[in-house]
Amino acid sequence: MLSWISTVLQGLMLGGLYALFAMGLSLMFGVMRLTNIAHGDFIILAAFAAFALLASSGMNEFGPALTSMAILLPMAFVFGYGLQRLMLNGTLGKDPLPSLVVTFGLSIVIQNALVEIFSADPRSIGTGGFNTLSLKLGGDLAVGALPLSIFLIAVLMACVMQWLFNRTAIGRAFRATSDDKDAAELMGVDHRHIYGLATATAFVLIAVAGVLQGMRTTVSPADGPALLIFAFEAVIIGGMGSFWGTFAGALILGVTQSIAFRIDPGWGIWAGHVVFLIMLLVRPQGLFPKTR
Repeated sequence: MLSWISTVLQGLMLGGLYALFAMGLSLMFGVMRLTNIAHGDFIILAAFAAFALLASSGMNEFGPALTSMAILLPMAFVFGYGLQRLMLNGTLGKDPLPSLVVTFGLSIVIQNALVEIFSADPRSIGTGGFNTLSLKLGGDLAVGALPLSIFLIAVLMACVMQWLFNRTAIGRAFRATSDDKDAAELMGVDHRHIYGLATATAFVLIAVAGVLQGMRTTVSPADGPALLIFAFEAVIIGGMGSFWGTFAGALILGVTQSIAFRIDPGWGIWAGHVVFLIMLLVRPQGLFPKTR
């Protein structure tokens, strides 16, 4: 029984990481109806950026790794805002094809640029042994310190995003622009600026996810599409535009994969895809399809 409890617990920890992958994607779709094909590649780009910062400083510890995240967050915000204003705003409209084509092109460019700069070798962000620490929960039950930290950060990010949308003026502007950008324009809201802020916020979430992914495991330039799939599945299971729904969908995906890996090592990823397909058939709008 303890082994199954441990399996579910590890699945929840994995789901926390998937939630971080998915929240930025959910935000961009919820506000702009934009599906970012390069989402996973931006996560990997953030991981390699953190790796480069640590390599330049010559440090390989948990504290500097968190410092690199703090340095990346404002950079990610500015980069996301500029990307939306200069490139992605021009792709928005009733036809989703332009945004899909442009972000697909960005995905290819990022992957090839990372291979050119860092080579195809997998890299990881040093934590000074923090990734090997575990916390005893009683008896033989334990949880890794790093996975637990990632899970708590995911909960914090979900709370912050829900507060941002429900309790702040910018959150109201996000929701108003998402519902009807023309009506929002009549009330003095510049939808181009709001879209830029939404993407900037999403890229902050992407930077957090990228650094934590690099701390948890090795990353390579070709990993982006796999992370996009996990993020997309979590968003679909939870419901487009819903942060807590996305969080719940990520936990379901993580637990499903963890249990399936325990039954047979070849079933883990496949079982997650099956749950995703079942959700599309049974409840295509997801568990909680709208953020309010």
